[in-house]
Parts: sequence; structure tokens; C-alpha cells
Amino acid sequence: MEEISMKRSWHSRDWSRLVRLFNGLTFYERFEQAIILILIALIMLVTAIATVHLISAVWHLIVDIGIDPIKQEIFQEIFGAIFTVIIALEFKHSLLVVLAQHENLIRVRTIVLIALLAVARKFILLDLNKVSAMELFALSVAVLALGIVYWLALQLHFVLSSESMGNHDSGYDEWRYVC
Repeated sequence: MEEISMKRSWHSRDWSRLVRLFNGLTFYERFEQAIILILIALIMLVTAIATVHLISAVWHLIVDIGIDPIKQEIFQEIFGAIFTVIIALEFKHSLLVVLAQHENLIRVRTIVLIALLAVARKFILLDLNKVSAMELFALSVAVLALGIVYWLALQLHFVLSSESMGNHDSGYDEWRYVC
């Protein structure tokens, strides 16, 4: 009986925390938070399904086919699936941060980081025998552009955070805070 009451109190604490979260918000902010909660649930579902498929594919490779270390395509497929799960988890994490910090926008750095992960996944899946030089060049330019945007967003954050702290030199602690 005591175990059931503990479960109820645990659920009621979470429910009361959610109610407190919504109390101080405007209607539109509540709408945004509800949409973010729905998106988080959907991403969790998709990530769980992708993970089950990944486990199934690896199991099939090990048991039925046997992993052949010479076949690069198999490793590309497995690591591509792993990167897909990592990208989904990073996206879910960025939504959780927005939800927890009551921010209205997802940070640019987070979006650029997710895009960099997606391009890295594309590079892993590339078959260099089938890809043209222009496609490779375009992906390289995309990585360079995303890297520059990420660096600029990081620099802007350092400047803004050092000004808000009254400190005008960006030290190691600020780097560690952002990264």
C-alpha cells in the first residue's frame, strides 16, 4: 500500500511541477510549450523505433550474415543509423533546454550543431566511387559555412556574456561554459 502512495506522490509532484510551469505563461507561451512537449514525445518515439531497428540490423549482421570487416558499405550503414539516433537525441535535448529555460527560440548554435551532425552523417554514408567532385565540394562548402556560423555565434555569445558579467576578457571559464 505504501508503494502505491509513493507512486501517486511522485506523479502528483510531476503534475504539480507542470502546472506551475504553465501558470506564469501567456496563452501563446503555453501553446508553444505544449507543442514542444508533443514534439519531444514524437522524437522520443521515433528515436526508440530507430534504436530498435538499429539493434535488429546489427543483430542480423552478426548472427545471419556475419560482419565482414572488408565490406565498407556495412559499416557505413551501421554508423549512418547510429548518427541518425544521435541527431534525434541532440534535437530532443535542444527542445528540452528550450522547455526548461522558458526560451522562445532554439539557439542558433544548437541548430548549426545539429546541421553539422547531419552533414557528418552524410559524409559517412558517401560512396566515394559514386559521388561526383561537385557534390563533394558542395558538402565541403556546407561544412565550412556551418563551421563559420557556429564560430561566429560562439564569439557573439562570448562578447554578450562577458559584457553582462562586467568582464571584458574571454577566459577559459567562459569557453568551458559554452562548450
